Amino acid sequence: MIDIADASEVSRATLYNHYRDKNAVLEALITLEVEKLVDLAQRAGTPADALETLSKVISADPALSAMRQHDAQLLIAIMSHAENPLYLVLATCIYEATKSEAGTGLAMRWLLGQVMQPITPKQSREQAELLVERTLF
Repeated sequence: MIDIADASEVSRATLYNHYRDKNAVLEALITLEVEKLVDLAQRAGTPADALETLSKVISADPALSAMRQHDAQLLIAIMSHAENPLYLVLATCIYEATKSEAGTGLAMRWLLGQVMQPITPKQSREQAELLVERTLF
């Protein structure tokens, strides 16, 4: 919490007034990231465009990169459980773009893999197109 307060340029007391511990800070950060992803996906055109956009943002996001390095276990715990509300928000967003339950499950696994193992923008486009072409979208 000391490092977070210092990086945020707020006092520890202020930080503790808003968040009970480091996990609460990280959950809030992931919530903001998911909200950003949902907004970007909803503005994309085709299902392939939506998946490509999500893939690029997930692979390049600096907050996720820092969490991969410093808090990988918490990141995995939050984003890999289908019962987690954030997982459901992202899955609903993908379903709205694809209108396919099977495709949504596959796309979620593909995107969540990138949370821990980012890919290049070129791979994002190629793989997004392949997912759309080869699934029930």
